[in-house]
Amino acid sequence: MQTLCDILDVKSPRSDGLSYKDQITFVPDRPGHDARYAIDPSRIRDALGWRPSVTVAEGLEKTVQWYLDNEAWWRALQNRAGVGERLGTGLRTGKT
Repeated sequence: MQTLCDILDVKSPRSDGLSYKDQITFVPDRPGHDARYAIDPSRIRDALGWRPSVTVAEGLEKTVQWYLDNEAWWRALQNRAGVGERLGTGLRTGKT
């Protein structure tokens, strides 16, 4: 999460001069939500000889750049029903 903020601080600095990290707010976890995610790529490496073409850092930077270059595409998605709602807490607003 902080890596993404660091990338955005360089590629698209905030107009107020603050870091995107200043917007991070922690909320209670969703019931049943995994606290940790891990991927074991050994099977795909062993079976197929696959190796990533970019590092995680390079992939994150490319992804952020794509979103910056395609803002019109993702901005339109913000108008869909349910966007911005926190799901899985039982505190739904009644919208569907």
